[in-house]
Amino acid sequence: MLHNRVLIVYTGGTIGMVQDESGSLHPFALDRIYDAVPQLRNCSYGIDSVTLDNIIDSSNMTPALWVDIAEMIERNYDSYDGFVVLHGTDTMAYTASALSFMFKNLSKPVVLTGSQLPLGMLRSDGRENIICALEIASGRQAVIPEVCIFFENHLYRGNRSTKLSAENFDAFESYNYPSLAKAGITIQFKDRLFLPMPTEPLQVRKQFDTRVAILKLFPGIGPEVVGAVLGAEGLQGVVIETYGSGNAPTDKWFIDALDQAIRRGVIVLNVTQCKAGAVKMRQYAASCDMDRIGVVAAGDITIEAAITKMMCLLGEYPGDKEHVKLRLSQSLRGEITTQ
Repeated sequence: MLHNRVLIVYTGGTIGMVQDESGSLHPFALDRIYDAVPQLRNCSYGIDSVTLDNIIDSSNMTPALWVDIAEMIERNYDSYDGFVVLHGTDTMAYTASALSFMFKNLSKPVVLTGSQLPLGMLRSDGRENIICALEIASGRQAVIPEVCIFFENHLYRGNRSTKLSAENFDAFESYNYPSLAKAGITIQFKDRLFLPMPTEPLQVRKQFDTRVAILKLFPGIGPEVVGAVLGAEGLQGVVIETYGSGNAPTDKWFIDALDQAIRRGVIVLNVTQCKAGAVKMRQYAASCDMDRIGVVAAGDITIEAAITKMMCLLGEYPGDKEHVKLRLSQSLRGEITTQ
């Protein structure tokens, strides 16, 4: 008798493609997953599947689809021990981050995975990724109360992950937090790194405010570009990608532009361009003025987590910018390293 059950949520992406006789790639019917991955017939847990109404290339992912995915999991939450989301790699880290903020008091594993080569190709990395993701989501060895990404033998916290390669099988990395598990001959879980198991029932946040922007700094950036981003109609928040530990130009025009935006009610969140490391305001003089005018330091958060967290908080607390700024500086789902 199968005691554990896992639900696969199929959204699209490379992993779900098979080649037809002409060599063209097209999505396969998920109810034929046992044909594509026959090893799954030997699993000691049950597997069911659901599919988005319209499967997509992950480049077309939207907050509305994040809600669809979350609601699929919410509707089936009490019937399964864990969930695997098959997803394209391009926006997987954004979706994993968004889901992590949407699910409050998550007590079951939600594991996103995909592949660099379609499942129907001989050398596809998708088979091993699916098998390991399902094994982890089944909760037979360890129950991980988090949204995670499994890719190429490593399980990462979803909101700590970022895509680093468009060509290699090890396409994801978590620079500021260790992997939660590593798959070899056995799957080695690092229980001490998991988020604590919640005691309250699951809550799902479904409101997003997409009136946000990302401003990436570069040497030579001018007032026209900065003004165009900060002056966007209806803008509620901007993630500014700064240098090093949170540094930016000290030119008066630049600080004045940020100050004017903040005075209009725009939240400005300071995230480093570096893959590893954290924003530390006032460590250098180049960040002192931003700290003075009220730019929020984001610590060692990823850009994917920063923008999705901002959209989620702005949607959850409309009109309460001070509370949003406070929450942005705090770790909600393990996305920031706290001292």
